Amino acid sequence: MALPDIFTTPVTTEVIRRIEQLQPDSRPQWGKMDVASMLAHCNVTYEMVYENKHPKPNFFMKMILKSFAKKLVTSEAPYKRNNPTAPAFLIKDTRNFNTEKDRLIAYILKTKELGAAHFDQKASLSFGPLTRDEWNNMFYKHLDHHLTQFGV
Repeated sequence: MALPDIFTTPVTTEVIRRIEQLQPDSRPQWGKMDVASMLAHCNVTYEMVYENKHPKPNFFMKMILKSFAKKLVTSEAPYKRNNPTAPAFLIKDTRNFNTEKDRLIAYILKTKELGAAHFDQKASLSFGPLTRDEWNNMFYKHLDHHLTQFGV
C-alpha cells in the first residue's frame, strides 16, 4: 500500500495536526469552498459510514458508482484539482468551523480505534464491500487532497 495508513496512530496524529493548523479564515489554493464547508464536506465520507443520514443509492445508481467512480475514489491515484463532486458531498449551507473541525477529528479517531480489520470487506454506502486498502485510500486520499487545498 503506497498511501499512508490512516488506521495507524502516526498517520492519524499527522492528519489531525494538519487539521489543527487550519483557521476559520484559511483560504483555499484552488476551488470555491471555504474552510468550514471543506471540513463539512470531508465529514460526509464519515457520515456515510457512521450515521444514517444519507440515503442508499438505488440499484442502478450503485451500479454506475461501482463502474465509474469506485476506482477513482478507492485507488492510490491522487484526485485532480477542481474535480466535480457527488451531490451528497455538496455543502450548500453555512457551517461552523469549530463544530465541523471537532466532528472530523472525532470521526478520524473513531476510525483509527476501530482499526483496519473492522473495515476489511465492510460495505460502503456507494460501492459495496471494500478491502481495508480501499477504505484506507478513500479516507486518507480525500483528507490529504483537501488539507493540501488549504495549504496544510
